[in-house]
Amino acid sequence: MNAVIASPYPYPLPAKDSGNHVALVIIDMQRDFVEPGGFGAALGNKVEHLQNIVPTVARLLKTFRELRLPVIYTREGHRPDLSDCPPAKRRRGDSTLRIGDPGPMGRILVSGEPGNDIVPELRPEAGELVIDKPGKGAFYATNLQEHLKTLGVTHLIFTGVTTEVCVQTSMREANDRGFECLLVEDGTESYFPGFKQATARMIQSQGGIVGWVTTADRLIASLRRAYAGNAHEPE
Repeated sequence: MNAVIASPYPYPLPAKDSGNHVALVIIDMQRDFVEPGGFGAALGNKVEHLQNIVPTVARLLKTFRELRLPVIYTREGHRPDLSDCPPAKRRRGDSTLRIGDPGPMGRILVSGEPGNDIVPELRPEAGELVIDKPGKGAFYATNLQEHLKTLGVTHLIFTGVTTEVCVQTSMREANDRGFECLLVEDGTESYFPGFKQATARMIQSQGGIVGWVTTADRLIASLRRAYAGNAHEPE
């Protein structure tokens, strides 16, 4: 059995010929959250924490593409008329900038605005699934579950931001739906490092109550062993 060295115990990968698939999920790596001058920075957050994971997520993305494994992106955003944004969400927080307001990269958390784009280093390619979500979780008010069923995906590898909010929420939603969930610890980040550490502990507690935790190097090595035959032929 192919498995990834992980905590609290090895994460089993689906057999190559089982008809099941493992997919990479890249949560909310949006310019407004990650880049200097975006919404996150305007709120006083240190976006350098989030920027640090971009090379790691890019390596994982390259591996999944080479092995022809599914890649799924999410973006948190709302319709221009904010009809899918609950008033309570827009009101929350002690900030001069709210959802829908003009921000450094266009209207805050509005689909189609420049700040809502995925950072250039991780830009989706044709055929890769992009899920626009109005909430924190990737399954809330989206058709993600239907897409995963169509793709035959049973195992989800989570990366992105922020660890304690959208990443953890999406993992818990996926766990409740029967998916085998793995968090790449050096492929996720928070504006508050202590929150990331606490979330990683919660996920793997009680025998992996939400899922497993590993590193990018361990995951990449295991994927290449398990699915080497999927790789593109050298040109």
